[in-house]
Amino acid sequence: MSLVAGSYEKFIWGFSLKTLDSSPSGETLILKPLFSYPSHTAPIKSVAAAGPIAASGGSDDTIKIYDLTTSSEIGSLIDHSGAVTALAFYTSPIAHSLPRNLISAADDGNLCIFDADPFVHLKTIPVHRRGVTDLAVHPSGRLALTVGRDSCLAMVNLMRGRRSFACRLDREASIVKYGSEERFFMAAEERITVHNAEDAKIVQEMVGQKRVLCIATGESGLLFTGGEDKNVIVWDTTSGKVAYSIDGAHSTRVKGLVIFKRSDDKTHEALNCLASASSDGVIRIWDLRMVAKEKTTPLAESNTKSRLTCLAGSSI
Repeated sequence: MSLVAGSYEKFIWGFSLKTLDSSPSGETLILKPLFSYPSHTAPIKSVAAAGPIAASGGSDDTIKIYDLTTSSEIGSLIDHSGAVTALAFYTSPIAHSLPRNLISAADDGNLCIFDADPFVHLKTIPVHRRGVTDLAVHPSGRLALTVGRDSCLAMVNLMRGRRSFACRLDREASIVKYGSEERFFMAAEERITVHNAEDAKIVQEMVGQKRVLCIATGESGLLFTGGEDKNVIVWDTTSGKVAYSIDGAHSTRVKGLVIFKRSDDKTHEALNCLASASSDGVIRIWDLRMVAKEKTTPLAESNTKSRLTCLAGSSI
């Protein structure tokens, strides 16, 4: 399992999440540094990871590609004319670990589609009049959702390479993410909404105390959010209520969340881990079984001593 984090100081950070062999329980984890260097000439705005590949997007209008197996940078993509604000890989179920496409969005209002083997630009699609703040790729890989600074939600047909739908929102959304083929989530300030993927209708609404800056989807309808309240809140999206939370998860705002699912070979039990990153520079790993029982001591942590802006992970 690998983690990639971007920072305001232009540094990219790579970590591997490993279990200590000397641990009697087999549950003591460490974050082993893989690499860290200034990969961009301006702050990093977004990161994505899938299988052995990772990507970062910066305010220098550039996308950098990394090979996690060799801890090396393998190329750059320069097809945007604005800060790259969102990145997402699409991996076919047949390919298992190797991503098929990279989708990017930027402050130029465009969405770009790239072939991931090799990395070749396929299409640029205008989606918003102003900058794109986030994107989400449907599990089928056939379409994507974007939200922008024009307070709109747009749907992009990735097969035909064009925008197929757009609607005005009552407020500007900063986050959009698919939870399944039937549901997607949006965050605008402190409000999180659950939508039907077929018609975009709101089926549930949840309101936090402060602005939401990142979300991650869990199992059984759980949604993890982090933000300016420095906490990690776990929502039951069926009831719209808080299931549990990690209070004081970080000393400053939470900027990234990643959920890992791993199997314990000894017990054959699924162990779910949550990684959180904060603008205080700290990345922490939490055991979700213990969090649900209100035992909120992190399993592992690493201090990058930089202002982290984004986080992504790969289970491979």
